[in-house]
Amino acid sequence: MTPTVLIVDDDTGFARAAGKLAADEGCGVQLAGTLAEARAFVREHATDLILLDLTLPDGNGMDLLDGLDLARHGQIVVATGRPSVDTAVRAIASPVVEYLVKPFRPEQLQAVLRRIARCSWPGIGDGPGAVELAGASGAMRRLSHMAMRVAACDAPVLVAGEPGSGRTAVARAIHAASGRGGAFVVVDCDTLPAARIESALFGDDGDPAASAFARAAGGTLLVNGIERLPHHVQARLLAIVEGRASSAGPADAGAPRLLFCIAGDPLRSVADGQLRQDFHYGISALALRVPPLRERGEDVVALADLLIHHLNGQYGQEKRLAPGADRALLRHAWPGNVRELRAAVQSTYLLQRSPLLHVEPAGTAPVPAHGDGARLVFEIGTMTLAELETRAVDAALAHFGNDKAAAARALGISVRTIYNHLARRDDERSGASHATGH
Repeated sequence: MTPTVLIVDDDTGFARAAGKLAADEGCGVQLAGTLAEARAFVREHATDLILLDLTLPDGNGMDLLDGLDLARHGQIVVATGRPSVDTAVRAIASPVVEYLVKPFRPEQLQAVLRRIARCSWPGIGDGPGAVELAGASGAMRRLSHMAMRVAACDAPVLVAGEPGSGRTAVARAIHAASGRGGAFVVVDCDTLPAARIESALFGDDGDPAASAFARAAGGTLLVNGIERLPHHVQARLLAIVEGRASSAGPADAGAPRLLFCIAGDPLRSVADGQLRQDFHYGISALALRVPPLRERGEDVVALADLLIHHLNGQYGQEKRLAPGADRALLRHAWPGNVRELRAAVQSTYLLQRSPLLHVEPAGTAPVPAHGDGARLVFEIGTMTLAELETRAVDAALAHFGNDKAAAARALGISVRTIYNHLARRDDERSGASHATGH
């Protein structure tokens, strides 16, 4: 569902500019020039974000919040050209999450918009995997685009990512978008004894109908944790992928689509001897990487909001993130990814009495100042200067949680240069897509 943004401002120039920013982030936009118009809209429609000017022709914008049903409306952002101590104090005591003073930088509003403009993954809705896949970061948008492209074909797909990042959710989304009528069946090698994996996949000699291949006929079979597959089972799967062997499923239902998930870097698993090289070659023609949470910038705040929303529904309360709570979320590295965030939000929700929540991670793992996340290593002759620039910008954005201003300072360039770089890269991708006919 497209997020709805209500912009309440009698300055039509500002309202239209803010509306364009919201539309560019995938939001539906409604403009209101008066308090009366805004009240009429919120009575009939739910919103995900209200951008609120304080000085309106018929009253103070803050009056809109009196009696507002927060269960039907999302985040509130004040944008004013006439700040005052009184309005700031009133905003702090209200559900306002940002207090912006005009003129402000576009990226300040974009950060808020990206928290609510969640990716649209067809077929997922609010079901399993919806939280893991929520977010509007560039990394998740690219992943969504690629996942929906590979969904239409029958070739195997390899989904790689750190534990807790949402690999199974991506696989489930591919199945949902594929249009296959059969079941989505998972064989989780992480939870099965090695001796039981082969029979779980192919069935026992006396009962092949009980195999995962048989149950997934006409649908999708996900083999999760393939780094734990015994080598002879990898060889057997490879033979099926290459058409040299049959899966022994029901002929009338059709063979299942095969998806494979692996924790971490597949090439490292090959180097460590966990993954057969020929098996890796056979299943990696279509490979997707699920980004870790630390590379998804503002998504961590959107996910925390969504998790709190689900808990509110479960417990009948109206809790929300406290103003400024996003800073701690963005500083933490989240080595356990979405799984760690879910545990932190649930713990905070149940233990903190205040309706304004400060999510406290269990550990203290700040974004590293040194190491792989903050060091760019390359070999002379392996990439061009343009490619090196791309790697440097991407690494800086990932290190600073997609904070473009911080990344620009670290690289010694302007924020505009960062935006120009990202826009140019998007244009190149779009051009490449048109050139290939996709």
